Order: sequence, then C-alpha cells, then structure tokens
Amino acid sequence: MTDEEKIALLEDMMDLEEGDLSLEVELDSLEEWDSMSKLALVVLAKKEFAKELTADDIRSFSTVADICEAL
Repeated sequence: MTDEEKIALLEDMMDLEEGDLSLEVELDSLEEWDSMSKLALVVLAKKEFAKELTADDIRSFSTVADICEAL
C-alpha cells in the first residue's frame, strides 16, 4: 500500500477532507488527533495491516509520515 493510500485511510479515520493530510503534517497540530483517533488507529492497524500498535508506538508518532512508516 502506498503512502497516499495510507493517508487516505487516515483522513477517513479522522473525518478529514481529502488532501488535508500530507507526510509532513505534525500530529499535534491536528485537533482531530485525539484519544478516539489514537484508538481508531490501533484498530485500523490491526484490521488493515495485521499490525499491533502499542501505546508507546502511538506516543512516538509526531508526523503523519511516522504513522505511515509504522503501517
């Protein structure tokens, strides 16, 4: 899966418009990057990528690129 496809999944997960996210976006700058989004990311990673993300993984993410790399 390409980074663009991963970004599209993240935009959908956070209920953002297409094109709102890019690899360089700082997660702390997003109002939508809240506890519900973090939980949804754990579910998305398991369902779509068969990856187990831990709380430490989530805390380590600072940009959208960090998430895409982990997925």
